[in-house]
Amino acid sequence: MFKEAISNKGFNLTVDLEAGYIKGAQIGDINFSVDNFRRHCLLNGLDDIGLTLEQSDFIKQYEAKRKAQAPWLFAE
Repeated sequence: MFKEAISNKGFNLTVDLEAGYIKGAQIGDINFSVDNFRRHCLLNGLDDIGLTLEQSDFIKQYEAKRKAQAPWLFAE
């Protein structure tokens, strides 16, 4: 693949992360695997903050429960 990319100006390939393959003009399909967590993050554009925000409903529930249990921690 690298030789083909260097020798062919305008070399083009397609990476299909969901299906797990790379497709190039001359090279055919190359299968690859990515663990499910990393695939989820890449497909959804998630960084550490994005992953945390996916849990925002659970975080809000926890904060409400904690505020009821220890209101002095949330004094303004």
